[in-house]
Formats: sequence, structure tokens, C-alpha cells
Amino acid sequence: MGNQVNHSKLKAIIVVLAILLIGSLIYIFKLTSDAKTLQTTVTTVKSEKESVLKDLEDLKTNYDAAIAENTTMSDELIAERDKVVKLMADIKASKGDNASLQKYKTQYKALEQKMQNLMQEVAVLKKQNQTLTTSLDSTTVVLEDNKKYNQVLVGQNEDLAKKVELGSKLTVTNLKTASYKVRSSGKQIETDKASRTDMLKVNFTIAENKIAKSGDKTYYVQVIDSKNNVLGDKATISFGETSLTYSFTTTVKYENKTVEVSEQLPGKDFAKGTYFVNVFDKGELVSKSSFSLR
Repeated sequence: MGNQVNHSKLKAIIVVLAILLIGSLIYIFKLTSDAKTLQTTVTTVKSEKESVLKDLEDLKTNYDAAIAENTTMSDELIAERDKVVKLMADIKASKGDNASLQKYKTQYKALEQKMQNLMQEVAVLKKQNQTLTTSLDSTTVVLEDNKKYNQVLVGQNEDLAKKVELGSKLTVTNLKTASYKVRSSGKQIETDKASRTDMLKVNFTIAENKIAKSGDKTYYVQVIDSKNNVLGDKATISFGETSLTYSFTTTVKYENKTVEVSEQLPGKDFAKGTYFVNVFDKGELVSKSSFSLR
């Protein structure tokens, strides 16, 4: 009888030990699985961080190459390249968590889009320069081959230059933007502080042109803040295959004389940094400038 009791106790102990062993194995498997998952996540974030840094390095390289060409857009290119360099420094100094990485990826996309826009403008300038060079070379060849008609050609070129200068396109000059604090009395106080600004004033001049077509003339003004946001109406219009998002429009009654244009763009929560102002005649950029708020 005593042996049966001992045998039963032994079986019970074996069962308990087996259950504990199975539980331990399950716990160890879960710990191992969680560790692998964590390692995979860390590896993925690190890989994405390195990928974003590489993409930013490529952006910087493209900007360096464009700046080296010493175009009229060098200042804009340098400003954007500095933004890329700053973002690279921020990413390298970050803890590397997924939330921060997603924020940096969004900033990279905005910088990439800005670079594409600037590179398009640079390409247009290069094409214009190439066309001008080709035209000058062709003119030189003609003059060399037709020396006996030199005086006639010079006279014709002078007449042509005058006609081009007086061409039908209107010229927009003196584009300037100022920031103001508007008091309750309506008094406007100029300021360069973003926190005090609640209105921008955009001014430009349409030059006199005796042979241009008179009548109402509409210009589309685009104001872009330091975060690449279009201020104002944010309305979009298409011109053929080209679309334009603008801040406001201004319609001028043009009578072949110089016209001063002044428009106000109210707003709030203006960001610090450099702003870009572009004036379009339909889909054609006719003037641009920039200013900064601190």
C-alpha cells in the first residue's frame, strides 16, 4: 500500500515538472521571438536612416555641382544646400527612433521637390545661354563671310535690336516685399520679425512699352514661406500642361505707360526664414525676389 502511494506521488511530481518545463520553453521562445523582432526593427530603422542620409548627400552633391556653374541663381541654390546640410546634421544627431525618421523623411521630400524646381529653372537658364551663344556664333560667321555687306548688316542688327527692346512683352521690375504689423487703428508699422508680422505688402513696376497691347493685364503672385508653403489663396490654375499655385492675383489697367502695383497679403503665424516671391504672366515667370523674417 505504501509503495502505491509513493508511486502516485512520483508521477505527480513528474507531471508538475513536465508542465514547468513546457512553460519555460514557451517563455524562452517568446523572449527569443521578441528579441528578434526588436533587432529587426532596429536594423530597419538604421537602414532607412542610412538611406535618407545617402539621398540627402546626393541632393547636396547636385547643389554643389549647380552652384559651381555660377549662374544667377547661385544665392538660392546655396540657401537650399545649407538646408540639406542642416537636416543631415539633425539626422546624425537624432536617436534614430521611427517617429523622428518619418519626420526627417517628410522634410527630405520637401527639399527634394524644391531642388527639382530649382534645377528646372537652372536648365532653362542654361538652354537660354546655349541658344544665345549659338546665335552669336552664327552672327559672327555671317559677318566674316559677308564683309562687303558689313555696314548694311550692322544697320539691320541695330534696327532689329531696337524692335526686340520695344517688343510686345511687358517688363516687370522693382519687385519688393515688406512685412508689417497692422495696429487696430489701421496704422501699418514695418517690421522684420515673424512674430509681429500680420501683413505682407508686395510692390512691383510694369515698365512703359509703346507697342504693347493696352488693356487689362492680370498677374499671378506666388509667395512661398521658409517651409515651402504657398501663402494666401493657395489657388491652382492651369496653362496648357503647366499648373501654377498662387497666393493672389492683381489686375492692372495698362495704357502703355509705367504702372506701379501694390498689393497686400494678410496672414498670421508667419514662419522665420527666407521667403520667395514670384510674379507670373500666365504661366511665365516674369519677376522674382526674396526677403527674410527673423
